Amino acid sequence: MNTILKLEHIQKYYGNEGNITKAIKDISFSVEAGEFLGIMGASGSGKTTLLNCISTIDTVSAGHIFLEGTDITEINPKSLAGFRRENLGFVFQDFNLLDTLTISENIALALAINKVPAGSVEPRIWDIAGKLNISDILNKYPYQVSGGQKQRCACARAIINNPKLLLADEPTGALDSHSSQMLLSTIQSINEQLRATILMVTHDAFTASYANRILFLKDGEIFMELRKGNDSRSAFFDKILNVLTMIGGGQSHVC
Repeated sequence: MNTILKLEHIQKYYGNEGNITKAIKDISFSVEAGEFLGIMGASGSGKTTLLNCISTIDTVSAGHIFLEGTDITEINPKSLAGFRRENLGFVFQDFNLLDTLTISENIALALAINKVPAGSVEPRIWDIAGKLNISDILNKYPYQVSGGQKQRCACARAIINNPKLLLADEPTGALDSHSSQMLLSTIQSINEQLRATILMVTHDAFTASYANRILFLKDGEIFMELRKGNDSRSAFFDKILNVLTMIGGGQSHVC
């Protein structure tokens, strides 16, 4: 298997000598190409800090993070924006779409920033829109479509440049149960059909049950790992709930 992401003894501290908070104490794991990994944990477990370090939004205090062999902890700060743009895709809870641009233009923005030739922009937008079932809203503005459609647009924008790693931070957090279910099916198809490698942070057991493997964090460390294997999503969901009960975090919305 091709390892896309590898973390080696990551630590993250905040504060100064007299008052140090250890957000991440010592975390190591790998993500293989085509994997759909979920990260769970209660508030303060370190999951958001971990995502910020992987996404290069924050820096580690110690340890190394490799993305397809490149140590991102050693990249010059001036080069980080370009590295993020070329290698990472992001899906956030609040969509981050521009209301003054159409859905099509929001997706096109990701291509324009990466200097994709103008002639290939429209065909690529139509291709990804067809796969994510948003072709009929491409000419609408974000305020004219539902939350679920906005999030599918955000997914299209995140994966249109074929990133090595797609990072999703509470992607269903602002959606109702029906829209959540539709979005998760979309993310699952992005993983299974487009072979995208996905790392998703969530506190919700139902959302997490769509992943193939889950790492549970507690107090800045990996508490447990669960693999879906041959389990049905329902059986995997029950196992997730059991672990969350043990560590005292998360929610169990059933859609």
